[in-house]
Amino acid sequence: MKLILCGKGGCGKSTISALLARAYEKREYQVLVIDSDESNFGLHRQLGLDLPEDFTHYFGHKKGIYADGAQDVFEGGWHLEDLPEDYVSRDGAVRLMAIGKIADAGEGCACAMGTLSKVLLEHLVLREKEVVIVDTEAGVEHFGRGVDRFADAILMVADPSYESIQLIGKISEMGKTFEKPVFVVINKADAQQQKLMEDAIEHREAVIGALQPDPEILMAGLKGEKLTKSLPEIDRIIDALQQI
Repeated sequence: MKLILCGKGGCGKSTISALLARAYEKREYQVLVIDSDESNFGLHRQLGLDLPEDFTHYFGHKKGIYADGAQDVFEGGWHLEDLPEDYVSRDGAVRLMAIGKIADAGEGCACAMGTLSKVLLEHLVLREKEVVIVDTEAGVEHFGRGVDRFADAILMVADPSYESIQLIGKISEMGKTFEKPVFVVINKADAQQQKLMEDAIEHREAVIGALQPDPEILMAGLKGEKLTKSLPEIDRIIDALQQI
């Protein structure tokens, strides 16, 4: 399965990505996490991994992605074992790739990174018990770039905010454009907030998980430590996704 995680900034996409990766690993899956957020410098710590070299450097940095023949390297498809080792961090069955980061002021936009995310996701060929988890940038630009077209499912992480509630509707519309199922995980909400959010969501059945604030997970995120806690809520999310 190719799974895209999206949502507003600060909703917990990276945290859910890391928790899902480790939960899939416990189910004996081979896991690839793709960090496609050019401004996220913390996901690797939540996975307990080194930050890999930007995959854009494989093409000689951003401009090289558009060079004649550059994208031909993907022709025929790539399996997980075909990923260039110099651009992958690994711990057990969990791999991490970082598409690219904006490192310097004035270096230009992230357009090439969006292109690379789309092309990589399109050409990855998965075998049984393999999963790809794409942690996207905040907002909906990845929809505009067509990245989500090559996912099997879209998982929106929504925190208790009016912005998240509005974004659920927009992302659901965009998912229909690509004919992709959109599911919602309510994150960092207490019981009262969860009910208010569920009542505000047009399609209640889209909600496949809800996580209350967890002091242990929040503290690990603050310290930049590996997330090791197992949550039954995460297992239920995986169970629901397996019904697709």
